[in-house]
Amino acid sequence: MTKLSVNVNKIATLRNARGNNIPDLKFVTSSIIDFGADGITIHPRPDQRHIKEEDVFLISQIVKNKVEFNIEGYPSKEFMNLVLKIKPDQITLVPDKPEVLTSLYGWDTVENKFFLKDITEELKSHGIRVSIFIHPDIKMLEGAAGVNADRVELFTGLYAHNNSVQKYINCSQHAGKFDLGVNAGHDLSLDNLPFFVENMPILDEVSIGHALISESLFLGLEETISRYKNILK
Repeated sequence: MTKLSVNVNKIATLRNARGNNIPDLKFVTSSIIDFGADGITIHPRPDQRHIKEEDVFLISQIVKNKVEFNIEGYPSKEFMNLVLKIKPDQITLVPDKPEVLTSLYGWDTVENKFFLKDITEELKSHGIRVSIFIHPDIKMLEGAAGVNADRVELFTGLYAHNNSVQKYINCSQHAGKFDLGVNAGHDLSLDNLPFFVENMPILDEVSIGHALISESLFLGLEETISRYKNILK
């Protein structure tokens, strides 16, 4: 069964809009876990426009011994110092610049081979699983294997906009040759996830935030998470 990791960035964005603690990120995250999510994802950015540094420590305590904790981010010195204090289950490395609104580009794992290899080795030495965010490209997947990553996360924004799944299937099949796990994320929703899941030979985890939180405005969080879980069975 493919695991569902819920990205709670949007909850923090809504809270920050009014400068108070409504909605309560701690309560909502705990509820998401109670409703059946297999993991929680956050992406703390340098400008702290959604997840703040103190949130990272707060959420780490909520998920502890309950579900998997995945932290996304660009491996700056500040990011590395933060996550090595937390030691989440998984770090997803993304190549985002500080001003980027959301992760739209995957790593060039060939051009950044030595940088990514050093970061990966450091994280793995602390017992952290490493996933590298890439476009559905066999060359980039092989590059991720070459830096000893544990998994890749396939950017699914391309799939979400054209329903073309063949490149993702190819990457999923190829990942098995390198003993790489396969995650996926970006613009996945209740509408487009079923076809994607049905066609992927290997799919360990999906990370979904924006669509899931948006859909929950109509369906409620518990019902929305239940529908995602049913798709992933």
